Amino acid sequence: MFGARETRSGRGLGARVAFLAVGLAACAERDRIVFREPPDGVGPVTVIDRPGQDTSVAAGPGFVVTGYSRDQDGVDTLYFETQGGVSSFPPLIDGSDSVRFGLPLTTLDQSGQTITVRVFGVDRLGNRGDTAIRRVTVQ
Repeated sequence: MFGARETRSGRGLGARVAFLAVGLAACAERDRIVFREPPDGVGPVTVIDRPGQDTSVAAGPGFVVTGYSRDQDGVDTLYFETQGGVSSFPPLIDGSDSVRFGLPLTTLDQSGQTITVRVFGVDRLGNRGDTAIRRVTVQ
């Protein structure tokens, strides 16, 4: 009877439909409820995964150094430093919890050079993480 009485007047049913429409629209904006951990006060963990260790490469074709940086508070910026060689890279501003990167090193005419690559991240709260380092010797 409760539903039948509201249907006759049209007031209760319209309000319920409007409430349901607003509720569905709000759900479409969020995929899931996320419970974040409290800030940890530690900067992003940055890893160079290719090459897995210091290495030597032939001069000529370029060589790509790849890796990632992760932080529960979000990786705000990744900084890349190179020493030796001719490649340099601007900071990467992202904001995601996990960021992959690839750095193409120029090895043409670099025979005998050792290129040192350093990568570190800063999270959204300003905490700096440890620096990942890789040395690439060009033969």
